[in-house]
Formats: sequence, C-alpha cells, structure tokens
Amino acid sequence: MLDPIITKETLNFLIQLKKNNNREWFTENKTEFKRHEQHVKAFFEDVATKLGTHDEIEKTKMFRIYRDVRFSKDKTPYKAHLAGSFSRAGAQRRGGYYIHIKPGESFLATGFWNPSKEDLLRIRKELEQDASEMREIISQEHFKEAWGDLQGDELKTAPKGFDKAHKDIDLIKKKQFIFTRKFTDNQVLSPNFVSEINDTFAAIRPFFDYMSDVLTTNLNGESLLE
Repeated sequence: MLDPIITKETLNFLIQLKKNNNREWFTENKTEFKRHEQHVKAFFEDVATKLGTHDEIEKTKMFRIYRDVRFSKDKTPYKAHLAGSFSRAGAQRRGGYYIHIKPGESFLATGFWNPSKEDLLRIRKELEQDASEMREIISQEHFKEAWGDLQGDELKTAPKGFDKAHKDIDLIKKKQFIFTRKFTDNQVLSPNFVSEINDTFAAIRPFFDYMSDVLTTNLNGESLLE
C-alpha cells in the first residue's frame, strides 16, 4: 500500500479558502474540506507511524480549521493552513514535533516553544554552568543541514540573576529553543515528502536527548523523576 501524500488538490483548496474566507463559502464547500481534512489526517498518522520507528509518540493531534477570533483584529473565521503536532511519550521525553501545510509557506518546527518558568530557569542554569554540549550538538553538520540555526524569542539583556558578560549569554537570553525547516510546494507534493519529514525530525534527536536529560535532573545530575 502506498504512503499517503499531500495532493495538489488539497493545496488548491487551501488557496481557495484563503480567497473566500467566509462562512457562506465554507458551508457550501464543507464536504470537500472534510475530504481533504481526512486525507491530511491520514498523512499525519503515517508520519506518526514513521516517527515511532525511532521515537515514542504518545499523541497525534490535527488542529481544527476554525480560528479563535475573540481577541484578534483579524476576524476571518478559518485558517488557510492545515497543521498537526506529535507529542513524545512519558515525562522523561521532552520536546515535540509540528507540521504546517500551507501553499507557499509549509514548514516543520520542533523544540521548545513555550517552556514553563521552571523549565526555562533550569535550562538557563545548565547553560550558565556549561553550554558546550548544546553548542556541539547544534553545530554538527548533519544537524545544521536538517535544521539550520537555533531560533526563538529572546530577552534584550541578561535574565535577572545572570551575568550579561557571560560567554554564553546569547543562549541564556533565549526564551524559546526552536528549529524550523521550510518546504516548497513541489517538495510538499513529492511522494518522498513523508520520508523527508521523518528524516528531518530524526535529526533533532540529539538535541531532544540533551534537553530531556537537563529537564529531568538537577544541576548535580540527579534524577527528578520518581
């Protein structure tokens, strides 16, 4: 049986949805939307199966097409993309995977989008003590070919209690630790796209292993898990 793929018809539907982002049009085309949604959901489930060959996935989530417009100036009711996330299993496995399918703007993302206050302090304390292991991981050629450079929001200056002259202050200032990889429509439509996703996500594993170890131990390396 062939692996599910993202089709040109699905991308075209998302283009039309962006042009006709109103309830009347969507209601008229809801049956077609449901067909594309199920197709992409099957694609995400295939990704999860492949992730399971080198990681343990606890949950696969496909995000709803409906936008929450309560606090947004943009009142268009629907997203012009389809997206899914994959949660790693167990308290000892940190990090997550994300896929964003949008004509001309598709990408993968991974890492730590919104670490808790406690997790962020623990990461910063680790980097203050020794950032060499993280730097070695994210500078590896194979890693950079897959993910490029570390991204994420950061403070303008040193966090409270940290030395602004610290040699690793560029990492300590980070509020997020994320990586993204963009894909063209031709890449998204390729029958090899699911394998490319899997290989790209697999390349993040050394970073996940490092961060998981940091976030499940104290500064002495003692486990915080029961």
